[in-house]
Amino acid sequence: MQKRVAKHGQNHVLNFWDELDEHQQRQFAEQLESIDFDVLKHLQEQGHKEELGEVCPSKVIKLSDENRDIGIEKIKNGELGVLTVAGGQGTRLGWSGPKGTFPATPITGKSLFQVVAEQIVFASKKYNVSIPWYIMTSVENDAVTRSFLLDNNCFGIDRTDIFIFAQGEFPAVDEHGKILLSSKGVVAMNPDGHGGVIAALKSSGGLDEMDSRGINYISYVQIDNPLANVVDPDFLGIHLCGDSSIEVTSKCVSKSGPDEHVGVFCLVNGKTTIVEYSDLSEQKANEVDEQGNLRFFAGSIAMHMMSTEFLQRIADDLPWHKAIKRVNHIDLQTGEQIIPEEPNAYKYERFVFDVLPLAKHSLVVETERGEEFAPIKNATGNDSAITSQQLQQERAKNWLRAYGVEVSDTATVEISPLLAASSDGLEQIELPSSIGDDEIVVI
Repeated sequence: MQKRVAKHGQNHVLNFWDELDEHQQRQFAEQLESIDFDVLKHLQEQGHKEELGEVCPSKVIKLSDENRDIGIEKIKNGELGVLTVAGGQGTRLGWSGPKGTFPATPITGKSLFQVVAEQIVFASKKYNVSIPWYIMTSVENDAVTRSFLLDNNCFGIDRTDIFIFAQGEFPAVDEHGKILLSSKGVVAMNPDGHGGVIAALKSSGGLDEMDSRGINYISYVQIDNPLANVVDPDFLGIHLCGDSSIEVTSKCVSKSGPDEHVGVFCLVNGKTTIVEYSDLSEQKANEVDEQGNLRFFAGSIAMHMMSTEFLQRIADDLPWHKAIKRVNHIDLQTGEQIIPEEPNAYKYERFVFDVLPLAKHSLVVETERGEEFAPIKNATGNDSAITSQQLQQERAKNWLRAYGVEVSDTATVEISPLLAASSDGLEQIELPSSIGDDEIVVI
């Protein structure tokens, strides 16, 4: 081990080795063995981010039900799985546990995990098939997530149909490429980003498990959007009925304005990709067409349909991105804790949307914002629990009004994911004729 770290110019990490007890030394050695120093060296040699190149708006088609029957057939055949990225903590929301445990719905306070789980239970019953759920946690929240699901009987999903795996981590380095220590026997590690989900699926055996089950398609969603339709036969049908070489299909919504903080689907040097809002120039963000609509309007909602054969092929190919952040660490001479006030270290992470340019062909479909996008990212303001719950209620009221139910604007309404995945499903439910002022109704 000493030779290995010295070979890569990182022997400073052993400065306090003799101060560690035997157990601490063993754990530290295991952590150092898990670090791919060759990849770290390669990333440091890459330098700074390359220029985007030629950027044009992506081609977008509307989501429709024209190919629903094909999607349903594949679901009934057991070819669809759900993949949820849930490695984050609820710190930004003022919540002490994993974000997936955050109470999201407006009346019953169902957790984000429960909202996804109940959609899977509903679809499994509707199509008479087991739909497996793959959940990526983080090292930080893995144990708590597992306990939470077990304590709640996995919200009705068979335990054997849930595959939980932790995302990878990567060391933080200083401006000279030296690995930082968070304590005398612990490297300062950071999650490798939501793009690490593909490599983690492979290393954990998740991709092999999918293959053994006959899973050919994965519906990818992030945990923070309670309106996400996680088992959508229309979406799967479109994915299947386009060009046979399409390996990724993604959902977008029309941006609320040029300044909305969502990635934008673009063609970059002819390849479909997502450009972060911070990387899209102000000029392009504000460009409009002859009708006055944004040219770069296709905002990503982090929902993708991906072929598992494609994931097997590109699992190790996603690029790394470098960002400068504040990272707490110890002084390598004194061992004293340093809490920087300014960004002091480089983190490396991967983004799941980098699968798009790796695909032979990809497709972008536009869905209705009010139907599928109500993220919970912030404690207050836009994309908070309050705004999300308002949007959840608006969708529920619209579904009911489509069936002739008179719903007061001041009523509070929640529709269980166990009963319907879209307004179409309400035809099987006995509905009230009206919901009056200030009534609170759970359906």
